[in-house]
Amino acid sequence: MSDDDLTVAAQRVHVGEDPAAPPTRFRKGLYWFASLLLVGLAKLLFRIRVEGRHHLPEYEPFILAPVHRSNLDFGLVVSCVGVGLPRMRYLAKDTLWKGAWGRLWTALGAIPVHRGTPDREALSACIAVLRAGESLVMFPEGTRQSGPVVQELFDGPAYVQARTGAPIVPVGIGGSEAAMPKGAKFVRPRKVVLTIGAPLVAPEKNDKGRVPRRAVREQTEVLHGVLQDLFDTAQRAAR
Repeated sequence: MSDDDLTVAAQRVHVGEDPAAPPTRFRKGLYWFASLLLVGLAKLLFRIRVEGRHHLPEYEPFILAPVHRSNLDFGLVVSCVGVGLPRMRYLAKDTLWKGAWGRLWTALGAIPVHRGTPDREALSACIAVLRAGESLVMFPEGTRQSGPVVQELFDGPAYVQARTGAPIVPVGIGGSEAAMPKGAKFVRPRKVVLTIGAPLVAPEKNDKGRVPRRAVREQTEVLHGVLQDLFDTAQRAAR
């Protein structure tokens, strides 16, 4: 896809909106309030601990790539960065965009994605967001999983990295499945630990100025191994 194609596709994600546009004062305030609330609840209910925060890049946008075991994960990963700005953007399943809830997610900077298949419009929006200087949360397992083994990853984070050069920061989350597993209707107070790993730099481009598809797949395999190690570490620390 050309840069022009990416721009058009990205703008279709939010009808009438450019996902890479700077947030308004209202949206900045809304994000600050939401992050304050989520970080506060995470400390109160889950005694949350974040390890490896020094791995987060300070001066460039990045792709945060956590494991995914609970609906709580979306709120918990805010603690990686902390309260306030710069805000993190999220990929979230498009079925959440219903009525007023959809307007809220959009106002908070979330990006809807069709699950189970490559979503070119969502990926284009991710590329536009990173090029605009904002960081992004992408769950490489796609949907919530169960158990101690990291499942097969989608190539989305590695693909977006190949187009933008943004580092991928892997995150293991221990304890969130115990706090709210699949199918649970209520939250159980449990200790939660987030373990942030060292950033994965983008593969080198070929003589045509592009990252080969093979290198994208290899980067996904590297991410898989790193995520498993971080997930194991986070789970041990949360027990």
